[in-house]
Amino acid sequence: MTKFEEEVKRPVFGIGQSSIKPALGKAVEFYTDKVKEYHNAFSDMNKYIDVIESALDKKDEEIIGLKSQLQQQALPVVPECVGSYIEECKEDGVCLFGIFADASRVEHDVPDLVYFWLGDEGNNDELFARAWLDGYTVEKPQLFYLKNKMTDDFLCTNSGKFSEREKNSMSWRLLKKSFTKAEIESMETGSYELVPVEDGE
Repeated sequence: MTKFEEEVKRPVFGIGQSSIKPALGKAVEFYTDKVKEYHNAFSDMNKYIDVIESALDKKDEEIIGLKSQLQQQALPVVPECVGSYIEECKEDGVCLFGIFADASRVEHDVPDLVYFWLGDEGNNDELFARAWLDGYTVEKPQLFYLKNKMTDDFLCTNSGKFSEREKNSMSWRLLKKSFTKAEIESMETGSYELVPVEDGE
């Protein structure tokens, strides 16, 4: 119990002006000190809040900077067959470790084009893992026309039936006339010349 509280609680007989003034003065002094303490405490809290808000603003700026850096990093570019395989595996719940474990077996279930791209063609295992984890873009495969070296006609197909046509014939637009390297390698194209398809053709 403070001295002031003792004086307030003690019964006072014959209260006069001379005894009230000191008591009121002590009360005012007591409450003024308390107000100053609370004011100082609030000032300190506001300083801490300002420091915390400043730190949070810096963290937000760092996060924005890191996101920007991640977006600027180019996504790995993979062939269309690899992109399709990644999506199929994710839909089926296959994990990345499972794919590599499967690919390391002699009797693997990995599609041949993906298997050869993954290992034999260029050791693309790290690229595959980055594509799996970070996302990817699909490379546009280079397409080729197959031009007969003797007749200058181009090989076309419709529903699996092959024929040769002039480049500007009426049916040219309706037929499949460009092929990827993988498709060409699976066909016997001894008398055909590969003519690259230009963008916009």
